[in-house]
Amino acid sequence: QVQLVESGGGLVQAGGSLRLSCAASGRTFSNYAMSWFRQAPGKEREFVALIISSGVRTHYTDSVKGRFTISRDNAKNMAYLSMNSLKPEDTAVYYCAAGRGFGLGLQDYWGQGTQVTVVS
Repeated sequence: QVQLVESGGGLVQAGGSLRLSCAASGRTFSNYAMSWFRQAPGKEREFVALIISSGVRTHYTDSVKGRFTISRDNAKNMAYLSMNSLKPEDTAVYYCAAGRGFGLGLQDYWGQGTQVTVVS
């Protein structure tokens, strides 16, 4: 079992930055790929970024490449999403997830989400 708790969301102006954190409980955190997803009002939940269990490889959706960075600290059971050059279209509830790959169906555990609001 892995329990995930996100934090770090908030209200920020366009062009600003935020760092989301995902605290995991459970001894098997390092076995999972960690992902960030987001869901905007009226839209489906979408993949944002993934980092494999060892942390040596990452993947991003095209719209955030060069602006967002996913990282993890297996010793602290933490995952992070650093977001720079934020845009109003980044506004969404951001969820961290532990799983086996990219897709929604491959996530075994989800956090409760943290709201990110970007205003112009």
